Amino acid sequence: MSFASFLASSKLAAKYEEIYPPELRDLVYITDKAYTKEEILRMETKILNALDFKVTIASTHSFLVRYLKAAHADRRMVWLACFITERVLQEYSMLQFLPSTVASCAVYLARKNLQRNPWSPTLFKYTDYSESALRPCLVEMTAILNSKTSLTAVKKKYSSQKFGAVASMVIEGV
Repeated sequence: MSFASFLASSKLAAKYEEIYPPELRDLVYITDKAYTKEEILRMETKILNALDFKVTIASTHSFLVRYLKAAHADRRMVWLACFITERVLQEYSMLQFLPSTVASCAVYLARKNLQRNPWSPTLFKYTDYSESALRPCLVEMTAILNSKTSLTAVKKKYSSQKFGAVASMVIEGV
């Protein structure tokens, strides 16, 4: 990898992740003018073309945000669904499920444990999952949530009042 491609890929990553990515002139400066703005931009374009502009994937979190909106979630439901999602994604066994399935199941379990109808026609419309299609993932999630683990960071985080202490709830599964 050339230094120009390193700079361009670093700039792409910074644009994606940072609030204030470095400016082109800063990159030119740190290279002691070994590369011009145009050369860095050309390399950035080359990298994006090689990636076919596919620089992101739909994550569990992106699906969760959409599905919680469709579920008309209040703050407590958001906290509980986020806790469930963060906790189960620590487990290797969850890799067998698509991010959209995991997010759907987290919403399902959050709604059920907050005494709401766990699934609705609206959620089916937005997720394209029936309750029966979610069952295998729900069974796995329930087993994880009710098992003992040495992974305590997520539970500790969601046990705080800042997140409504939702981790202290006993999660009822399917």
